[in-house]
Amino acid sequence: MHHYAKLFWLNSGPHNGQTARKFLLRCDPEAFEAAVRAAANDGAPLPTKPGETLDGLLARLAPSFFDPGFDASITSKTPGEGRDILTMSANNLYDGVSLADLEGFREQYALNSRLVKRDGRLVEEVYRSGGRYAREIDAIVRCLEAAVPYATPAMAEALGALIRYYRTGESADREAYDIAWVNDIHSPVDTINGFVEVYLDARGVKGAWGAMVYYVNHSKTDAIRALARHAQWFEDHMPWDPKYRKADVTGISANATDVVVETGDSGPLTPIGVNLPNDERVRERHGSKSISLVNVMEAYERSLPGSYWTEFSWTREEAERAARWSGEASALATSLHEVIGHGSGQTDPSLGTSASAALREYYSTIEETRADLVALYFVPHPKLADLGVVEAAHQAEIACAEYEAFARNALVQLRRVREGAHLEEDHMRNRQLIVRWLMKHTHAVQARWRDGKTFYVVTDVHGFHDGAGRLLAEVQRIKSQGDFAAAKALVDTYGTHFDPALRDEIVARVQRVDLPSYTGFVMPHLEPVHGPDGRIANVRMSYPLDFTRQMLEYAGKTRT
Repeated sequence: MHHYAKLFWLNSGPHNGQTARKFLLRCDPEAFEAAVRAAANDGAPLPTKPGETLDGLLARLAPSFFDPGFDASITSKTPGEGRDILTMSANNLYDGVSLADLEGFREQYALNSRLVKRDGRLVEEVYRSGGRYAREIDAIVRCLEAAVPYATPAMAEALGALIRYYRTGESADREAYDIAWVNDIHSPVDTINGFVEVYLDARGVKGAWGAMVYYVNHSKTDAIRALARHAQWFEDHMPWDPKYRKADVTGISANATDVVVETGDSGPLTPIGVNLPNDERVRERHGSKSISLVNVMEAYERSLPGSYWTEFSWTREEAERAARWSGEASALATSLHEVIGHGSGQTDPSLGTSASAALREYYSTIEETRADLVALYFVPHPKLADLGVVEAAHQAEIACAEYEAFARNALVQLRRVREGAHLEEDHMRNRQLIVRWLMKHTHAVQARWRDGKTFYVVTDVHGFHDGAGRLLAEVQRIKSQGDFAAAKALVDTYGTHFDPALRDEIVARVQRVDLPSYTGFVMPHLEPVHGPDGRIANVRMSYPLDFTRQMLEYAGKTRT
């Protein structure tokens, strides 16, 4: 039960955040019931509904814990022939609503609402003060208001706009916050806060709430800012049709940062880089802000067992190259992905709608594919050495290490999908899509076998680069034109399905080298230090490295 509780905390619920599949409580129902009754006798608050008994609560929750067919997938983009992506998804973004119900319906609060069907009519339950989750949102507002006196003027303006958005829920106020946040490029401490990423929604429309606080790592920021300053050069040298290049790339800012705390959709399972806002209109008019989460990437690298490289590398040279350069290669690719990739390209003026609206459930996979391909295309380019982002003497080795890591990851990521034979998560789909497309259309990556083990081997670095450029040109065309049919064909052919026998092989191999399926993070413990006047003068940070203690502490602070 302790193991299940940690999984539940990591994923903010009973579904794997990487695969969307539900995980089960691996104990007898009777043992679980006994534990719940013992907790109740000790005074633990339980989520009973009005008038519901403890027996009723246990009966109601039993399918969630023990039935693999009940709410099997939190996000189901490929539910099978004749099934609906909304009704087959177990998240609470929709209640009694199917795709057919949305025909002709215009959402006023697309990002920050829950759609429900009441008396045959669609209703938007808006996330805002006085609306759905009002108690939680009002608590967020109180914290933001408390932060304003300590903020820089630019951050204070952004926080004020965010507070207004939380109170009204109006799209115009959300856009005002996005603009103010993008314009704040000098604050040493910053936050991402709100209904941001849409990966949880099978439609790719509704945002999940997440928040993080981070500060600038000045020693690591120069390189990422050099990319941002020269974003126009990269745009001018993209391998896609010139009509999809931006003539005037403006407003891209970038920082290397250290994360202090993450929650909701942002942690304990965390991204390693972020480029926001997602609103294409704001990005085109005001630019975007990119951050690389330096301490997260360093922690990832340090957590990998040394035997991982040898287990999944075809040669000793590949394993040695990975051990030496994987950290630097990953950081470089992440910066290119976030700063240049997501900030690049433009839609065809004839499209008449946004790319996300046109590509629907395939948009996020296409966009992540595009950003990864931008990184893969430019990793070996001499321009990076000219900018001082990478040392010229080591660039070829670093680029090769990144290509090998990318091919290797498409294989090793299958360890995360312990059931089924298809991928739902957009980043996982995108990685498999790129590698399998290269295997089909180039000689750059080959599947090889030795001692009953499968390896994805990069055999032609130049072919990898050229293939990435060819695929990138097509993916940009798909996004710019909103070509739904082409997006569906590309993702369904290369990114969705896999051989479960191959997955079983990978699972057995990672267990031998003690490689976890995914990694979550324990946040620093923050203790205020008060000055003589009683005001907070400093913050003392410590690192208890006790995940269970952290989550119980968080639960105690949010208990009503």
